Amino acid sequence: MMRVALVNPAWTFAHSIYFGCREPHLPLELGYCKALLERAGHDVLLLDGPLTGVSNGELADRVAGFAPGLTVVTTAPTYLFWRCAPPEMRIPRDFLLTLDGRGGRTVAVGPHGSTTPGAALAKLGVDVVVRGECEEIVKRLADRLDSGQPGLDGVPALAFRSGGGTVVTGGPHTGRFVDLPALSWPAEWLERHHHHHHRYGTEPLGAGAEVEASRGCPYTCSFCAKIDFRDQYRRRDTAIVLEEIDRLTAVGVRYVYFIDEIFLPRRDLLEALVERPVEFGIQTRIDLWKPDLLDLLGAAGCVSIEAGVESLTEEGRAALDKNCRMSTDALADRLIHARRSVPFVQANLIAMAGDDAGLVARWRERLHGAGVWANDPVPLYPYPASPDYRRLWGEPDDRAWERAHEHYLRQFARLSDIQEEEPLPLHELEAACGCR
Repeated sequence: MMRVALVNPAWTFAHSIYFGCREPHLPLELGYCKALLERAGHDVLLLDGPLTGVSNGELADRVAGFAPGLTVVTTAPTYLFWRCAPPEMRIPRDFLLTLDGRGGRTVAVGPHGSTTPGAALAKLGVDVVVRGECEEIVKRLADRLDSGQPGLDGVPALAFRSGGGTVVTGGPHTGRFVDLPALSWPAEWLERHHHHHHRYGTEPLGAGAEVEASRGCPYTCSFCAKIDFRDQYRRRDTAIVLEEIDRLTAVGVRYVYFIDEIFLPRRDLLEALVERPVEFGIQTRIDLWKPDLLDLLGAAGCVSIEAGVESLTEEGRAALDKNCRMSTDALADRLIHARRSVPFVQANLIAMAGDDAGLVARWRERLHGAGVWANDPVPLYPYPASPDYRRLWGEPDDRAWERAHEHYLRQFARLSDIQEEEPLPLHELEAACGCR
């Protein structure tokens, strides 16, 4: 039996270009790790700084008191935001500096090590980096260390230092996922989880939570950072998803956000949710939903849809590899239909060179008049795990995050209204915590 600490550090995002939500969310990847580790007989301490209001210093002290043989820290706030993670690794590095060797072997999981393992090892100073989806690999790593077998070469999807160089035991891992067990969370965490992710215009009642019904996406849009994790589309068993939701509603949760990259039409799940006391939000593509299934989505309790439209021209959507067969007018009609049964519907737009500002303004005005929100187009960040990055510079190297960040700051004088107004260069963000 091995003692394993799993840590979601105390995040701050000052001067970051971070696109994701800054409220606390359930650390699903660490929840899965805990479930699989405990099933294998290991002793696990799961800590979450944002949900408990605990600093990195106190998190480190709690880990030290647990005296683990293995401490795992994530480099993104939760699986929901692996595709748009903070480029900087200052927060997990701050936790590790404070831990100061008191947590046994240290392991980093997340998007940074998945795509740029050498950079993650160098910046964080951890012993091991897990590449790709982490829950199965963390369990295998703990099993290996507990067994006393020499070396880590037998565990796939790892990176670590050895003999003055970096050893990589394989490419990023794709988990089985479909039968991951239903998760349970500490009652005090859920009591503090007041946030209903991406919910607007309706009164939030009860606690919120996050759930995963599917993972990955069958599409390969050029901007989507999922090449090295959460790429292949898989559906989690419906009975397990419902068991997890029933556990949540039994302790007072009344809203869940499905973190799925793309929540595809799934009649069996929607029909089962009709009878349950829970509302929910999703992200999806509106062109994949027929009107009758949108009506069922609303009847099942959906109160928030975030729909990726990205570009208002067929040429623009083709340039993004959207593989969308609907016209712009048809997309608008489908969004407006969804709004009849779902209280909040958002169309996501990306800022692209050559956009017709008048067309964007008219389209947004039409949707706003029908009660559908369309955002001010968001500048595109070429995350190293995206096809866009590879088109610009080829395969990511140890400077991939710096290169993407410098490009982004040069390209866009005005950022999106969801971002920090004064983002700093990456080297400045990471210098204070010694990420070099």
